[in-house]
Amino acid sequence: MVTVISLGGSIVAPESVDIPFLKEFHLLINDFLDREENRRFILVVGGGGPARTWQNAYREISSSTKDEEADWIGVMATRLNAQLIKAIMGDHCTQPVITDPSQADAFSGRVLCAAGWKPGFSSDYDAVLLAEQFQANMVINLSNIKKVYTDDPKKNPEAKPIDAISWEDFRVLVGDEWTPGKNVPFDPVASRHGAKLGLKVICAAGRDLPNLRMILEGKPFEGTIIG
Repeated sequence: MVTVISLGGSIVAPESVDIPFLKEFHLLINDFLDREENRRFILVVGGGGPARTWQNAYREISSSTKDEEADWIGVMATRLNAQLIKAIMGDHCTQPVITDPSQADAFSGRVLCAAGWKPGFSSDYDAVLLAEQFQANMVINLSNIKKVYTDDPKKNPEAKPIDAISWEDFRVLVGDEWTPGKNVPFDPVASRHGAKLGLKVICAAGRDLPNLRMILEGKPFEGTIIG
């Protein structure tokens, strides 16, 4: 069984690396690998705070900014974070970090780590492509929110949490366009392809590892099911 986890950069490195979280995450993944011989994980890692910091620096310094350049900066931040996760996973991860999901045609070892690909696509999209490639029917999307809301709860106090939502309704919420550093529960380009595949996505709080354990064990959990 292949389980795809899109691990938000805001969880791995909100500003700097969250070492206590990564220690606990590592223990949890190892526990499932030890208990379930057929379990394998694909971990797709986002850019987080470093991506936004470097993108903002570019925008403040340059007099003529381009989305493509900002996106490449974000891609490089995901690759640094993914390389860290790969190193932490040790012998379970035998392959180099995947940076082009369209060319990922093999999966050796128990864990595969992936990072950003190219401008115009987020790590969420990479997760969807890898789920398609390795026949996973679900992506667990871990970020700094517990659930998807009807609106941004930081801006709208009337925003309501959503337990389950169709792809059609979710895409109305997030729109169809991707911009570097855009802060949405699951990016619009990934959502379009996920809807086409009939993929199920679970959005949940990344730092709530007991909740992640419940998801992985197929038990009741807190989060939003898309699809």
